[in-house]
Amino acid sequence: MMHIGVLQFTMDIHGALSLKDKRRVVQGIKEKLRRGFNVSVAEVEDLDSWTTATMGLVMAGNDVPYINGAMDKILDSLRNWRDAELADSQLEILTGVDQ
Repeated sequence: MMHIGVLQFTMDIHGALSLKDKRRVVQGIKEKLRRGFNVSVAEVEDLDSWTTATMGLVMAGNDVPYINGAMDKILDSLRNWRDAELADSQLEILTGVDQ
């Protein structure tokens, strides 16, 4: 059975003075998460804000404990991010139906 972990999180980017500064930080976050955790990541809200980035991240798998553990590691990584601060996060695990 397939399970999908969905994480929405908001990062405060304190040093950004322009959208270009914000995009540099957001791009770094996206690349590190993609490479390190094999997830899909996109900026989904606050696109015009210089100092706030809201992103969505998804991971698919067949083992809920594995997805939960990976999401915990991702959140730990975001909490320790040097150029931004984790302001908020929501995690949901969706479970498919056997046919």
